[in-house]
Amino acid sequence: MDFNEIIGEAKPTLVDFFATWCGPCKMQGPILEQVKEKLGDSVNIIKIDVDQNPELSAKFSIRSVPTLILFKGGEAVWRGYGLHQADVLESKLREHLS
Repeated sequence: MDFNEIIGEAKPTLVDFFATWCGPCKMQGPILEQVKEKLGDSVNIIKIDVDQNPELSAKFSIRSVPTLILFKGGEAVWRGYGLHQADVLESKLREHLS
């Protein structure tokens, strides 16, 4: 399944645009795993390395990392910059569950 298919799904998809050299990005990873464990298959959570995917980074105007974008049905419904805690992300995802 490619990126557009994943973000086009009816269930909410949280995309973490990150870089391997970014300190806050390294801290965001385990938080995302925690959220995924809690919400399970009702959501998608994917990570996109900005250095490996410059075209996607440009398409979504990623200027800093981490940048989190929540998609639902292919539309960006929320965007956050910097490190986010699990409860904030879980609440955002729950708002968009069908």
